[in-house]
Parts: sequence; C-alpha cells; structure tokens
Amino acid sequence: MKIKARFFALYRELTGSSELELEVEEGITVAGLKEKVTRDFPQLQGHAHSLMMAVNSEYAAPDVKLSPGDEIAFLPPLSGGSRG
Repeated sequence: MKIKARFFALYRELTGSSELELEVEEGITVAGLKEKVTRDFPQLQGHAHSLMMAVNSEYAAPDVKLSPGDEIAFLPPLSGGSRG
C-alpha cells in the first residue's frame, strides 16, 4: 500500500526531502514505519528516540495501524518557549 511521508525541520535536512511516497506492507504500524524509515535513512538512527509521528495531522501511538493513503508526519521534538 502507498502512504505519504512528510519530513519537517532536521528530518527534512537529513533525508534530503520534505515529502516522499512510500510503499509499505498492509497492516504496518507507526512503530513499524519508524523502523523502516530509520533503516532506509540511516542518518535518522541517532534521532529515532526523539522522533515524533503524526498520522493525518494527529499524534499517533506506536501501535496505530496505517491505512492506504495516510499522511505521516515525522516531527522533531517540541521545545518549550520562554514564559513572560
């Protein structure tokens, strides 16, 4: 099945792309996709622990199963701002 992967900030720089169409197996989970992408893009492996993912604009747990046509965003960790 095909899904769309979107990479933001540091992950866009490391993968060299802001958006890719990926072919993945039916029933793959968010965790499975994370493993696949870090295997396909070894430069992401050092950042896998902080990699956040959203499916169709909603943060997703690792066990969420993906569906054909889903859009998965690979997001850097959120950082706090200053309080004023």
